Amino acid sequence: MYTLDDIKTDRDAQITVGLIAFFLVAFPAYFAYASAFKADDSLGGGVADYQVNSEMAFVFLDAGSESIADGDTLSMMFNTDAVDIPDDHIIIGLRLNLSYTEDEAQSGFGCTGDAAPDTITGTASHDIYNATGEGQNSGGSGEHTVQAEWYNASYLGVQEGKSMAEIEAGLDWGAGFGDHSVSISVEAAAGNEPIPTCSRSDGGEEVSYNVELVLLKYTIVPYFDTSDI
Repeated sequence: MYTLDDIKTDRDAQITVGLIAFFLVAFPAYFAYASAFKADDSLGGGVADYQVNSEMAFVFLDAGSESIADGDTLSMMFNTDAVDIPDDHIIIGLRLNLSYTEDEAQSGFGCTGDAAPDTITGTASHDIYNATGEGQNSGGSGEHTVQAEWYNASYLGVQEGKSMAEIEAGLDWGAGFGDHSVSISVEAAAGNEPIPTCSRSDGGEEVSYNVELVLLKYTIVPYFDTSDI
């Protein structure tokens, strides 16, 4: 800690205080300057080090529960014209959340067998981008999420030696608006039953779903490494 006398007479103290004062003024100015670039879509900063700050958001499309028979597929289509996208957000993905229980039935008496796991497969698609994932109820309940994405997450955080235009191109691929589709299919299986007076059957599953658009809001600001200060 420097005293007032140190600042008056000690050159090192004067340099240190001067640097602190400079950064106190320069940081807010640069951050405001970069934010203004992003706000009016005039990104064009040269090659330098930048910090990309971001936050995710979601826009609800649909939710429900459907009984899907073994071997059948439930398909749904959505369009972004039906929803409002907040300002300064880009659409970077489509998310399908699935949950399911076990609908296997048994009849007769003396049953000792267990239900067999069923496979539930979900697909999320937009334009050329799609993702597929499956899960099982393992004789009880289960859940899983499928998310199709069209952005490069490596462009978030500290970016060294890149231009602002390059960063924006890595995050915003120009996709997102238009049609989005999801599909859910079921492969049901009945468990083995060793007792001859009992039988098991499974004709399908009750599947709950939630469909959302994935949004990204980001800002690009100059990055200063202050670790050596």
